[in-house]
Amino acid sequence: MVTDNGGGKADLVLDVRPILAGGQEPFDAIMQGVAALEEGQDLVVIAPFEPVPLEGVLSGQGFTYQVTQYSPDHFSVTFHRD
Repeated sequence: MVTDNGGGKADLVLDVRPILAGGQEPFDAIMQGVAALEEGQDLVVIAPFEPVPLEGVLSGQGFTYQVTQYSPDHFSVTFHRD
């Protein structure tokens, strides 16, 4: 899924809730998304919890992030690389 980030590039949105609900680990899908990002494109991860370990991994790769909590089990984390 893609959404406009206001900077002319569409965000890459990954809703990992179905993957987690199916008992799977979404890390590989997320990292494939990171690899597919174009310059100026943000990655938005939607999850049922704040993905703190992922925030650490992607921070180490030069990303900043912003967390939005919509409900106790609905988080959106936007990762941006300058």
